[in-house]
Amino acid sequence: MGKLSAVSTPEVPAGFLGPRPVPPRIELPEPLRYRLKRRLLGPPLVTERLSDQRLSNPVALGVLAPDCISSTAYGSEEILTELVPAIGVAAFSLLLPLTFAVIGVLIFITLSYREVVMVYTKAGGAYVVARENFGPRIAQVAAVALIIDYIVTVAVQISAGTDAVTSAFPVLSPYNVIICVAVVALMCYGNLRGIREAGRTFALPTYLFIAACGLVIVLGIVRAALGELHRHAINVSGAVPAGHPGNGWLYGASLFIVLRSFANGGSSLTGLEAISNGVATFKPPEGRNARRVLVVMSVTLGSLVLGVSLLAVITHAVPFTTGSPTVLSQEAHYVFGNSLIAKIGYYFVQGATMLILYTGGNTSFNGFPNLASFVAEDAFLPRQLTRRGHRLVFSNGIMILAALSTILLVITKARVNSLVSVYAIGVFTGFTMAGAGMVRYHLNHRLPGWTRRLVVNGFAAVLAFIVVLILAVAKFTEGAWVVVVLFPILVTVLIRLHHIYTDEQAELQVNVRRAAEAPVLRRHVVMVFVERFDLAAARALQYARSLATDEPRAVHFVLDTTAAKELEAQWLSLGLTRFSLELVECPDRRLGRAAMELVAEAASDGETEVTVLLPRRISDTPLRRVLHDRTSERIAGLVGEIPNASATIIPFMLGRRRRFAISGVTAQAEAAQAASVLKDDGMVRHRIDGTTPIGHLRWRQHARVAGRIRSVRVQPASGISSLECTLVDDTGQLLLIFQGRRVVPGIEPGTRLIVEGIVGERGRRTAMINPTYTILAGSAEDGAGSSG
Repeated sequence: MGKLSAVSTPEVPAGFLGPRPVPPRIELPEPLRYRLKRRLLGPPLVTERLSDQRLSNPVALGVLAPDCISSTAYGSEEILTELVPAIGVAAFSLLLPLTFAVIGVLIFITLSYREVVMVYTKAGGAYVVARENFGPRIAQVAAVALIIDYIVTVAVQISAGTDAVTSAFPVLSPYNVIICVAVVALMCYGNLRGIREAGRTFALPTYLFIAACGLVIVLGIVRAALGELHRHAINVSGAVPAGHPGNGWLYGASLFIVLRSFANGGSSLTGLEAISNGVATFKPPEGRNARRVLVVMSVTLGSLVLGVSLLAVITHAVPFTTGSPTVLSQEAHYVFGNSLIAKIGYYFVQGATMLILYTGGNTSFNGFPNLASFVAEDAFLPRQLTRRGHRLVFSNGIMILAALSTILLVITKARVNSLVSVYAIGVFTGFTMAGAGMVRYHLNHRLPGWTRRLVVNGFAAVLAFIVVLILAVAKFTEGAWVVVVLFPILVTVLIRLHHIYTDEQAELQVNVRRAAEAPVLRRHVVMVFVERFDLAAARALQYARSLATDEPRAVHFVLDTTAAKELEAQWLSLGLTRFSLELVECPDRRLGRAAMELVAEAASDGETEVTVLLPRRISDTPLRRVLHDRTSERIAGLVGEIPNASATIIPFMLGRRRRFAISGVTAQAEAAQAASVLKDDGMVRHRIDGTTPIGHLRWRQHARVAGRIRSVRVQPASGISSLECTLVDDTGQLLLIFQGRRVVPGIEPGTRLIVEGIVGERGRRTAMINPTYTILAGSAEDGAGSSG
């Protein structure tokens, strides 16, 4: 802990009024935990920095499409992983038909989401569609589906990205799980620092992968047409064991095997909903632009998946049991050859594949916390998930996602094939809910052309539901049973949490106005529970003397007669006449019960308010905290159950923290401190032309001032409607008084204003009464975050 530093006072020209004195602001040392957080994550961002960045279509494709387009790297491979062990080399004959089936599903899901993004342009996605059309309870099915989807997306994308790395560098294969866990930790750290999925940085991997994969496909088709590509043996060391082809149109594969292969191929469509989730980030018209990008993304995905499958048929690239080398890696090696330039091309493909897969995994670190915040706002998840953290991100959601995805990676040993079983069910359940919600929307609104749209969304919903059933049945024994079992459990848990929140809300709203205006009881008894006479007890007694009470009482529950006699002797020797010491027997040592009985007896007449003060010794280190119990908290909870009784814990800090002197800071120093905070956050950089610094204002001067609202005080004078605001800049602070108004639209903490009026004084503070004002763009209410 460092020493308290003095805050310098800004110089002001002679003859100027300057800010009037205000009660001093106390400057306290920051705890070690916060200083470490600030060092690791950077300085905190003010809420004003929460911007609503709009993306052009090319950038939006790069930012929102990685999760979807990156599935090209493993979609075709997952089909072969099921077929090759069953029918061997004949698997390549079924690969293209199954790829076309997957592309057919892609077409209809795309058509369905084209309608979603046109209707829900502010906040889209399956959850919002289901909530708006079926109500919040049924929407929890979509919520659970998307939660599972986001968690598994991180695991699948990171696993596949690491497979691309180990394909290029086989020596790293034994460290596959370690690499995956390290990447998740790095993503968690980066997102806690406030890294956002926007701009060219996150768009670049998408275009690099499209270029790299497209190059492999085009060059491969050309070389195949020239007769320069040939088929390779599939019975190689490390490859999945090859079965033997049979006869018939399925080459000996059962319909069940084919359905399982199709289910695996369905993983290619994951991430397709990303456009609808991010439709609000598009430039106007949002719906039309989102439609265009959605179509481009789907066409790109379909073309790349088809191209990879075609090259697999030509080269017989076979999956390996460890996942490395990947099918795409083998195709790149076959297509480019063994020359130096070919190796450069190969490593370019592997690098681009790794980047887009890792970027696709990172999309969940934006999507999951936002989804969790939506669900929590609807009171189906803990409220803590709605809070933004140090760097304006949903920190709790980010850390939960990182923890769950890490556990999943360790359990499955970071194998894509093991994860795909639980991957696509959540995705296609979301597709089903989105399509069904749009059907309900069309039936309710019946806008022009609604019948055609209803058919499109309805067919897509049915098709997606059929895929869910195929996934649940065909992949049940390979891990899908986990999702099948978890789904109803998680939905039930979310609904149960909602019941708890709604019950609490209903209980807290009963007669709330009547309770607030209830008359004060005639008598007030203050009890200080004293275990032993020390500084903590003395502080509680000091606080009790500041309260208006008819009967102050110090109470000691006798658990040890020797300690009680020592306390009694101390009390008599000190001569504390204001408080009488009351020794209360507690023969069964049930301290909580004895406290409740004593308080209940004092409040039994219905005309007495009882306040219990409980000294609490607080330590500044974890070891010290372990050495103290929490009896005061337990007693406070018990006392709170008694009508007309309240318990207050009086903390007393032990250890080094208490040794720091607390210094008062003058008003001008406070203004400088506030200004330095604003400067640190980058919010006050330039003086607006025609405005006067607050620290240079003169008495009775007509002035124009720019600054930021630091605090708002509503109805400060009893019975008089008024609003008081404190406006600060880098030279001082100004009190703004709006008389006759309880609320001024747009004026709230964080709003940046230009105000104009006559400078006066109120309560020894520089003030303006009823000034004219202009709200600057980028204030807290619009979230733009620009500097005025």
